[in-house]
Amino acid sequence: MSERKSDKKVPAPARAAAAAAGPALEPRVRKDYNERVIAELRQHFGYRNTYQVPRLKKIVVNMRVGEATQNIKIVDGAVAELSRITGQRASVRAAKKSIANFKLREGTPVGVAVTLRGRRMYEFYDRFVSVAVPRIRDFRGFSPKSFDGRGNYSLGIVEQIIFPEIDYDKIEKIRGLDVTFVTTAATDEEGLELLKRLKFPFRQPGGR
Repeated sequence: MSERKSDKKVPAPARAAAAAAGPALEPRVRKDYNERVIAELRQHFGYRNTYQVPRLKKIVVNMRVGEATQNIKIVDGAVAELSRITGQRASVRAAKKSIANFKLREGTPVGVAVTLRGRRMYEFYDRFVSVAVPRIRDFRGFSPKSFDGRGNYSLGIVEQIIFPEIDYDKIEKIRGLDVTFVTTAATDEEGLELLKRLKFPFRQPGGR
């Protein structure tokens, strides 16, 4: 039997390694969503079919590098760090207009970002909730009030070193991250319930 055309684009050693490794395991968060969360949300909200059930659509992670206006090399370090954290190559975000008071010129890098979908999104979500968040000092849960009115949730992380992929001894400085969980939910109530069912660490009632 001849090789498929798509296979010819992949080097033979890579195809052999993939075959030896076998099929990739389904991310456990996606598996949990399909096997448990969908049914629970259908019952909770009375959805008529599975297509109405909200799901995670994408996760956007941003790292600010405002000081890059003085040292452009800082951007390279931020790209490397965010790429390690997310498992996907980060892209540079540039200023859309000049602001004289901040010595900012249009086109100057002001941040780096990654948009995660599919497998990488679920794998990042799993690492974030189960590994990174427990490393936050004095953590008492994220506020459930940071939704945008359309079922999407955003939060800020003060230190990128909560991610085990980052070696504290090799970074230039402590940087913050902004993480947005974009869902298909029509309302904040539905988005909140979705993330709760996915074991997102929200602050418990009565907590500060």
